[in-house]
Amino acid sequence: MIQAKNLHKYYDKLHVLKGVDLHIEKGEIVSIVGASGAGKTTLLQILGTLDKPNVENGTELQIDGENILQLNDKALSRFRNLKLGFIFQFHQLLPEFTALENVCIPAFIAGKSKSETEAEAKRLLDYLGLSHRIDHKPGELSGGEQQRVAVARSLINKPAVIFADEPSGNLDTVSAENLHQLFFKLRDEFGQTFVIVTHNEELANMADRKLVMSDGLIP
Repeated sequence: MIQAKNLHKYYDKLHVLKGVDLHIEKGEIVSIVGASGAGKTTLLQILGTLDKPNVENGTELQIDGENILQLNDKALSRFRNLKLGFIFQFHQLLPEFTALENVCIPAFIAGKSKSETEAEAKRLLDYLGLSHRIDHKPGELSGGEQQRVAVARSLINKPAVIFADEPSGNLDTVSAENLHQLFFKLRDEFGQTFVIVTHNEELANMADRKLVMSDGLIP
């Protein structure tokens, strides 16, 4: 599903990623842990095509069979919209829109029909136990409910991979545990692939593989 070789990233003279190699299979849940400043979020942003690596000899990045480094900006944006889902610590829901409308946004960007998109969004929200909250705006939802809306949004285009950056970092213990269990349920039922950056040791240890980053590398 993901094949990365010799990933480097510089910010001016700061060498953040120092030649990361990574291989992730379809349906695998991989956690990435490490001290602050180890390069975890930078790696996640590059794997998620939100940032670009500095291309050096032997640098490669393939996701779902697509050579990411050969895509132009327009093709890359479309690939990201259709193939990748994102869950962040701060859910980044749009406050003026309802739960249903927030979930629909990536599909509308992809040009999908309103009726098809809303039907799929309602199905996802029902699956996540939020069918009674579809008309509520984020400010009317609990933290756990907001994050489940964000999960539904990440799933709306049936992505190949979901990238999660500290997804339970802003949740209480019970909501965090429910979210963690949800990831594994999605993997078991739909074969969903997850790459998760987290400081939560429980979530990290639940993953199929735990990768420890240190000083810009995964040893």
